[in-house]
Amino acid sequence: MRRFENKVVFITGAARGQGRAEAVRFASEGADVIAIDACVDFASTSYPGATLDDLAETVKLVEEAGGRIVASQVDVRDFDGVAGALAAGVSVFGRLDAVVANAGVCSAAMSWEITAEQWRETIDVNLTGVFNTAKAAIPHLIEQGTGGAMVFTSSVAGLKGTPFTAHYVASKHGVTGLAKTMANELGAHRIRVNTVHPAGVATGMVITEMGPLFEKYGSTLAPIFMNSLPDYIIEAEEIAATVAWLCSDEASKITGTQIAIDMGNLNR
Repeated sequence: MRRFENKVVFITGAARGQGRAEAVRFASEGADVIAIDACVDFASTSYPGATLDDLAETVKLVEEAGGRIVASQVDVRDFDGVAGALAAGVSVFGRLDAVVANAGVCSAAMSWEITAEQWRETIDVNLTGVFNTAKAAIPHLIEQGTGGAMVFTSSVAGLKGTPFTAHYVASKHGVTGLAKTMANELGAHRIRVNTVHPAGVATGMVITEMGPLFEKYGSTLAPIFMNSLPDYIIEAEEIAATVAWLCSDEASKITGTQIAIDMGNLNR
């Protein structure tokens, strides 16, 4: 099924994980892809960042799936860089139809022990980065005049008070609110804006500092992380399938909505 034939999608954080899975999924359904990733190690995270080799692998996989791709090393905190990379991609492919603001980081600490650096980097990447992505993309979509779809990657932490990640929770709640407002503002242009809210996803983002926190506080707080389904992890391809559906004509009447892909976590 090629729902995105002759369409173009812009994806951030595309070097690995959910962003890579989304790029490959859209390409397999006919889309051309504009992809960016910072490809750096972030100061506040305990896991390594994506690399240029990772981004090159995404390019390879997209092309193997039958898609064309323009990929750039750009940090979503850099608005001029994001806007420039998007404009360059649009100049190659001639249009823009969908936007997936996926780039994000996560670390863990008790809320009052989060450092200023952790707070700033998390908010800047996860929330300001989404704003920058949307701000760069919306003028293209409006000028084109054919509508469009934007999906922002939030989290179950964008709808509940997940312990040990107050900075991440704040950023993801912000993403949710930003999407709801933009959905209202852009509806007249038939540009739809939705958020997806995954629980744990197998992306390689292993937050090692979670272990000691669970050992100390798990007896009371661990149930918040429990799921209704007998699963503990989601594959990135499962998120990509939902994102592709949200960007397709099949979801043409869905906007301002929060789609949980959470194994029933939010049902608790």
